[in-house]
Amino acid sequence: MLHRRRRVQDRVADQITAFSGSMPFVYIHVVWFTGWILVNSVGPARFDPYPYGLLTLIVSLEAIFLSTFVMLSQNREALRSDLRSEIDFETNVLSEVWLEAVAEKLGIDVEHVHASARERIAEAKARQEQAADRSA
Repeated sequence: MLHRRRRVQDRVADQITAFSGSMPFVYIHVVWFTGWILVNSVGPARFDPYPYGLLTLIVSLEAIFLSTFVMLSQNREALRSDLRSEIDFETNVLSEVWLEAVAEKLGIDVEHVHASARERIAEAKARQEQAADRSA
């Protein structure tokens, strides 16, 4: 039950984060702030006169909650990214083992292939460093 509830809470946090990073969220706030300021500047029912202390409080609380939701979503995304990286690593190792097994069956010198790969990687890194030095 806790796992299921947590997943619902995670989904809600992700939906809030996604909505808060959208243009409709911006439009709603533009309308809200404009209406609030108009009502409290020229309207007959001025419940929060300039400098709009209540509006400031509400916006501050909203910022606190939204930043929390964003951090929760980022933490979950980091966990998913770590899991993907682990799966990628395992897949790469499995592929390497299979390729070495096939190479052995075909009579290909695996050490020679690894040496060639190390040389090419070193050359590519050297080219990257030279390009970085030129652009700096």
